This record gives sequence, structure tokens and C-alpha cells, in this order.
Amino acid sequence: MKKIQIHQATTVLAALLANGYSRTKVKQLLKYRALRVGEQLPAHPEHPLAAGDVLVVTSEKEGGVRYPPCPGITIVYEDKEILVVDKPPGLLTIASASEKTKTMFYKLTACLGERPDGKERVFIVHRLDQGASGLLVFAKTEQAKHALQQSWPQAQKRFRAIVEGTPCPPSGTIKSLLCESKIHRVYSDKTGSGAGKPAETRYQVIHTAGDYALVELIPVTARKNQLRVHLAEQGHPVAGDKKYGAKTDPIKRLALQASFLSFAHPISGAPMEFSLELPAKFKTLLKETQVQ
Repeated sequence: MKKIQIHQATTVLAALLANGYSRTKVKQLLKYRALRVGEQLPAHPEHPLAAGDVLVVTSEKEGGVRYPPCPGITIVYEDKEILVVDKPPGLLTIASASEKTKTMFYKLTACLGERPDGKERVFIVHRLDQGASGLLVFAKTEQAKHALQQSWPQAQKRFRAIVEGTPCPPSGTIKSLLCESKIHRVYSDKTGSGAGKPAETRYQVIHTAGDYALVELIPVTARKNQLRVHLAEQGHPVAGDKKYGAKTDPIKRLALQASFLSFAHPISGAPMEFSLELPAKFKTLLKETQVQ
């Protein structure tokens, strides 16, 4: 066992690299849950560390006992109170009227139920569209769930999307009143009826490649399908989003990723920050279209 005293704000990866660990070794330590900061077991290289923290490095054999991995689920971070996963595209967050088991909630519940104590549970905090991938947070206690749900409007969220065409201007803010039809299609109310709910999205084009653009999105509000509707109504639907008018489906999935989350830990209040790399299929599409 080794203890690393943290003297200034940094990340798990940076702290371990500075103490002689290779990137390969860091990946192994994270995989086997062989790192500990207080009561937390970091599962992501960018897990934030603050001055005064002590990063404990155990053996890979010692690690992984408390929080065994869930086969088929990418766990980004886990401690006693919360669990953060990278949801794959095509999987619901929670059951619908027509689908009860192909959900992230069901899979996590089943996984935690198979752990040695069999008493851990997960609770819904927020949702991602079925077609989207990316960061999704679950609470593991009722107390954490209530705290997260109350503070969630203050959480910082960023998404990345590959859209058809290139938005012009390359950055801006989209505002509208969103309504939902009887067939569950969301649209902006342009009649002035006052029936819609205020929705606001900030966007920034960060890369262009042929007929597509990679756009970063910040949802100021959190309405159903908000990002997809706002982009589509600007004439630049998310690639693969046939529901909202996309004409192409180049990577056979909705090209939308929840890429960044920042929020206060529901119990300790410590700042939590998570980010994901761009999905491999996104990178391949941008590279291929760039050279055409």
C-alpha cells in the first residue's frame, strides 16, 4: 500500500504520473478499483483531487473487492452514495410502457443485486435519450437521490453532437417554447399560445468535416429532446436522428453524447467532474468526411 499526499488541485492521472506510475499501470489500478480517496474509489483518470486529499494505492488484488465491475457496463465512478456510468446508445435509462428490461436501471439493479452483500440499490437522478450515449448518474441511497435531484438544476452539463451541415453563425444561443404532441414529438410553439415551456441551448461549432460538423452543446434548461429539436429547427439535425428530420445515418446511431458533467457530491459537497472522450465512431466519421 502506498499513500500519496495531495498538495494542490489535480487529478488521479496527473498525481499518479507524477509519482512514477505509467499510464498502463494507472488503467490497471482504475480497472481493479485499487485506488481510494477517503471513502471514494475513483474509477476515472480525471477524478478530481483537492489539496489535503490522500490518494491510497493498494494492490490490484486488494482492489475491486468492495465495488466489483458490472459486466457489459462501463462504470466511470462509484462510491457509497453515487454511481456514474457511460450509457451506450440504444439503451433506455428507465423502463417504458413497452420495454421493461433493456434499460440501464434494470442492468445496474441486477448487477448490484449479485454483489456479495446483495443490498445495494440504484435510484434515478436524471435521464438520457435512448439513442444518446454518455454520462449518466445514479444515486445509491435515498438521501443521495433527494440531494442530487434538488441540486441537479445547478449541475453543469455539456453534450457533443455531429450534425448535418454547419450551423451559422458558428456559435450562439437558441431559445424557444417547447411543446409535446400527442404522438410524443417535441416541437417549438410558434403560435404564441403560451402552451410551451421555455427552453434554451447554447452551441459552439468545434470542428467541420465535409457535410458534417461537430458541435458542443450546453443545455441551459432540461426539456425532453431539447437539443435535438433546437438543432433540427435550425436546419442542422443530429446525424441519425430520423425522428427530427435527419437525412443521413452515417454511424448507425444517434450522434449525440453526454460528454461532461460537473456537480456537487450529494453528501460531502465535494466538487465532482467527469468527462468522456469522443466516441470512436464519431472520430472515424469526422476523419473520413474530412478527406473526401
